[in-house]
Amino acid sequence: MYTPRAFAETDLCELDRLIARDAFVTLITNGTDGVPSVSHLPVLYARDGDRVVIEGHWARPNPQARHAGPALLIVHGPHAYLSPGWYPDKESAARVPTWNYAVAHLHGTLEPTEDAAVLAGIVDRLSQLNEPRVGNDWRFEPDRPDHAGQLRGIIGFRFQAERIELKFKLSQNHPEANVRGAADGLREQDDANAHEIAALMLERLERRGA
Repeated sequence: MYTPRAFAETDLCELDRLIARDAFVTLITNGTDGVPSVSHLPVLYARDGDRVVIEGHWARPNPQARHAGPALLIVHGPHAYLSPGWYPDKESAARVPTWNYAVAHLHGTLEPTEDAAVLAGIVDRLSQLNEPRVGNDWRFEPDRPDHAGQLRGIIGFRFQAERIELKFKLSQNHPEANVRGAADGLREQDDANAHEIAALMLERLERRGA
């Protein structure tokens, strides 16, 4: 991922925040024929220091479920369009439109599994994570034959991250007046992503002044 120094982030707590915000990722692999395969998946995330492990599952018919080895996993953060009209120096510096965003690329090794106990654990933990968010309480019940039988339709995976790239493009290369002007413009939009980006921009601005 092209990441100018100003936009590079090294604190893995920021990866924690991205995953906590949206644990729905893009997983990219290459098959034996060299053709890329892409899936969009809800996942489970665990970090212990620099060690990051991500788990999830595919539908069994998904061709990617037969891939193992090197993989790229993308964690998507908020993003928003920035108008040059929000910059005080828009005319003198001939400013142009841009897009601010936060994203993580995790390079690592993918290990598929068909172990029923592992699959049951993944499904159960995914439901425990997501059901409260929608005000419900569905649980996977491994002792129910109809629930256990559903596991035959999926293949699980474990992804061990080996290299992590975090890019937070938040106007760090602009003067303070431009950052504040753009943040004000974003906060006026009827767009939750724009509001998140504005907050991140101001957070980075405060760090700059610390």
